[in-house]
Amino acid sequence: MLNAVAEEPDIPASGTATRGADGDAESAWVQAAARGDVAAFEALYRRHSGRVHGVIGRLVGHHGTRAEDLTQEAFVRAWQALPAFRFESAFSTWLHRLAVNTALMDMRSQRSRPQHDGDDDALDSLGQADSAGHATALSMDLERAVASLPPRARMVLVLYDVEGWKHEEIAAELGMAVGSSKAQLHRARSLLRERLGEAAWLEAGPGDLR
Repeated sequence: MLNAVAEEPDIPASGTATRGADGDAESAWVQAAARGDVAAFEALYRRHSGRVHGVIGRLVGHHGTRAEDLTQEAFVRAWQALPAFRFESAFSTWLHRLAVNTALMDMRSQRSRPQHDGDDDALDSLGQADSAGHATALSMDLERAVASLPPRARMVLVLYDVEGWKHEEIAAELGMAVGSSKAQLHRARSLLRERLGEAAWLEAGPGDLR
């Protein structure tokens, strides 16, 4: 999907527009895409696909091509749902929530398959955090550590620390008690601190995943 590059609509690109005009451009793209304009949707895809892929990848653990496939699925769902978009929130917020729900739906469908939710030793396969404290190396270690967390702990960590969800929202979405959500968050943070070390954890905390 969206492999062919369609001709751009005659709307300023985000790199050349002012902040206000940039928002107007996106609004125009959304309205055009909702009417079936493929070129406008291509523009939205190019603008948002990186962040959508990022959040989906963190939720599912960057396993194989799964994140890429789910990113494409999220944009297919967005294309189908756009005619009903009512601008009650920013398009980016709406799309991001749709992407998160796409990943969570896929993860729920995996529950009947063998899981390794208790496999905390997965973190042992990671390299040590960068001894020189370079931000890039720390960020890479953090990404890899998050990807290796047990699935439910990883989901709660990403949704709470990165996406800013409340425990009540997470509990409702994942079908767990609020207390379980809090416990999984504590578990995830403890595992990351243990693997990265306290100093590295403080320097490259979950905020760096945004």
